[in-house]
Amino acid sequence: MRGTTEASARPDSPLLVDRFGRVATDLRVSLTDRCNLRCTYCMPAEGLDWLPKPELLTDDELARLIGVAVTRLGVTDIRFTGGEPLLRPGLEGVIAATAALAPRPRMSMTTNGISLAKRARALVDAGLDRVNISLDTLDPARFHTLTRRDRLDDVFAGMAAARDAGLMPVKVNTVLMRGVNEDEAVPLLRFCLDHGYQLRFIEQMPLDPQHAWNRDDMVTAEEILAALRGAFDLVPEPGDRGGAPAERWLVDGGPATVGVIASVTRPFCAACDRTRLTADGQVRNCLFSRTETDLRALLRDGASDEEIAVRWRGNSWAKAAGHGINDDGFHQPDRPMSAIGG
Repeated sequence: MRGTTEASARPDSPLLVDRFGRVATDLRVSLTDRCNLRCTYCMPAEGLDWLPKPELLTDDELARLIGVAVTRLGVTDIRFTGGEPLLRPGLEGVIAATAALAPRPRMSMTTNGISLAKRARALVDAGLDRVNISLDTLDPARFHTLTRRDRLDDVFAGMAAARDAGLMPVKVNTVLMRGVNEDEAVPLLRFCLDHGYQLRFIEQMPLDPQHAWNRDDMVTAEEILAALRGAFDLVPEPGDRGGAPAERWLVDGGPATVGVIASVTRPFCAACDRTRLTADGQVRNCLFSRTETDLRALLRDGASDEEIAVRWRGNSWAKAAGHGINDDGFHQPDRPMSAIGG
């Protein structure tokens, strides 16, 4: 990574550049902090204190900020996240407003899939391009233990509906945890290969509200790959992955692939191209940032689009070199993952 000094001047660029030569072109937009699952590694059984409705961005405010990002800041990819984004009233309208922008950004959504079977066609009609669906187990009893809900069949139905509606590729996000589901690496990959889905394993990150994350409980990328190589021939996919978080391998000669997002053991911060907008209008330049920039207040105080863009550029310019998970002085962000957006 190309480093510069703290005092170096920001270049005269409309883009979301930072002091290390990175440019953010991928915007993760959290639509809500609410979720209809209670995954043990994400939130307690009783849920969390949800953001009050007046603090949430309205649909019009969301559309305006996304428009600023695309038309003034060079953002080319939008990922709608949560919480669970399908719980957001007006979701299709927000997607349609984003699809109407020029240039039109690529749009995806990360979801638990529970309500997707009923919504997949409407999401396609609104302009959504593809989905990532979270799935940590194929076993109904284990799913209930992990999520505290009996909804695995609904997730399977949502995945199939997304595929049939053309939300391709359907990507599957899996977190393996020691003593919980690490024995499912091979079955999950077989399932995805059989159904035409693209599997991505994600190392568990310290983003739980309980701050109980333990490195020893995390199944590492090397362990995941070792398990997969016991059943499949894996060859690194050729080409530069760019800012993509997943390292990808061809499975049994391809064309099918499997990916591993090794945020902890193989940080990819040097190529990070992401910026984040929370459901209450705060911009974060890193998933693990402990500071935010308030765009909601600017909006509601009557700021112009360019004034908002200037503030957003300043947030990106202040981005740290890396997330610091492996540093001795690392502290988790105050917000949990459900309130930041994935």
